[in-house]
Amino acid sequence: MTNSPLRAADVLALRLYQAGCRHAFGMPGGEVLTLVDALEKAGIRFTLVKHENAGGFIAEAVHHRDGAPAILVATVGPGAMNGVNVVANAEQDRVPMIVLSGCVDADEALTYTHQILDHRAVFRPITKATFELTAAGAGIIADKAVAIATEPRCGPVHIDVPISVADAQVPADTPRPLRVPASPAAASGADAARAREALATASRPIAVVGLDVLQDGSHTVLRAFLEQFGIPFVTTYKAKGVLPEDHPLCLGGAGLSPLADTHLLPLIAKADLVLCIGYDPIEMRTGWRNAFDPARQTVIDIAAVPNTHYMHQASLNFVGHTGETLEMLAQGTPVGATWPDDEPAAARKALAGAFPDTDEWGPAGVIAETRAVMPDDTLATADSGAHRILLSQMWRCTEPRGLIQSSALCTMGCAIPMAMGLKIAEPDRPVVSFSGDAGFLMVAGELATAAELRLTPVFLVFVDASLALIELKQRQRQLANKGVDFARHDFAAMGRAFGGAGHTVRTRAELRTALQEALRCDTFSVIAAEIEPGGYDGRI
Repeated sequence: MTNSPLRAADVLALRLYQAGCRHAFGMPGGEVLTLVDALEKAGIRFTLVKHENAGGFIAEAVHHRDGAPAILVATVGPGAMNGVNVVANAEQDRVPMIVLSGCVDADEALTYTHQILDHRAVFRPITKATFELTAAGAGIIADKAVAIATEPRCGPVHIDVPISVADAQVPADTPRPLRVPASPAAASGADAARAREALATASRPIAVVGLDVLQDGSHTVLRAFLEQFGIPFVTTYKAKGVLPEDHPLCLGGAGLSPLADTHLLPLIAKADLVLCIGYDPIEMRTGWRNAFDPARQTVIDIAAVPNTHYMHQASLNFVGHTGETLEMLAQGTPVGATWPDDEPAAARKALAGAFPDTDEWGPAGVIAETRAVMPDDTLATADSGAHRILLSQMWRCTEPRGLIQSSALCTMGCAIPMAMGLKIAEPDRPVVSFSGDAGFLMVAGELATAAELRLTPVFLVFVDASLALIELKQRQRQLANKGVDFARHDFAAMGRAFGGAGHTVRTRAELRTALQEALRCDTFSVIAAEIEPGGYDGRI
């Protein structure tokens, strides 16, 4: 950035750069050209995508690697509306995202109605805050947006930018305050004493670990705490890998699999102490409603925000930093033996049997073979559908955010753009996405973006020509097969048509060969794994 006078758009862009942002994604129109120029001048690369919704998911994946807020740019009217799904996803999946939309000036909108609608009214229910940029207040609005988006729990913030405001000169003496973040808090007093007493006397403690631990950076403290007190733990899908999943205390992920719940929920029911550590039940299916009973168990809730969800209730509620709270609990608390009958080990064994990696083919065989072939440091993304439920149980993570997905909103079409974002942020690491064929078709145009950016992820597609999860639910309700099946398509040919490699596989041996070739390829690869309908029956 030169010493020339700053525009309001420059002030906004510089604050985003200061927040660590180095990438923005979207599709420009005339209303956001100044914004794009300002982002580039500030050192934030703008990448053109084929659809704003996909651009938001690419931005989210970059955030999962660099920690900076995601940036989505959209022009007036239909451009902004194309981003509604991914913004709602960011709100439910707790993703800090800055949504920048262009708009016509207020005076212009009094008589000019073409493409004009109230962006802020649309985004208000699905964001933490929405602002209209002003020239004099650009610095304050920018700082508020970053602070609100990144503070617990994280989420999207929308800024509508009128054309003339983006270009307006900002006087050098205009205030641009930076607010000091609030310090993390930990509980004390009588409730803290009660919690330590419960921890000291528990013989069957269990922990349910969620996304707040990742946001707090409390992984090391969490590991030391669980190991010190011998506490087995379950994670939500978002928190997978917060401790390596081969850890002897780990019981794997939970959230959407009724099959996994048949082994996990009875174990939780046997616990005398349930520690909800950074647990946000927005990820969980209804089977986890009131999974803990404060009337007969001590339930300690440690979360970033108060409980307004009512998915469960607790004996003690601590609102604050997870790491600070765990350290408070551990101070001076004696350690005793836990789970004398070793029921957690039996549950681990039962889960391994429920999700075996020995299938010759089918969705479980595809997942098992991919995990066996791909390097240990592979980053993975999952689209919504039956395959995601199975994958989230079978795919072992050794690091936080080693597998990312839309866990709360469960939106289709996210895996391919997320894999692209991971590859942008971590170009030297292998990346694989898992999509159903319907989800792949929703975003197939982004293969062009992958080719243009010379990205090399592996896009793996489960091909069964059906909305498999919905078709399964349809059969379970004994309803006629309607609206869930579609034609089989040549996905490998689509990959080649967009400039990548393409493979169709029907056996584990063919998949192994295709994956090995994809790891050596200098383009992206589409691998279409053809499976039989009904392959998820009894498996999820």
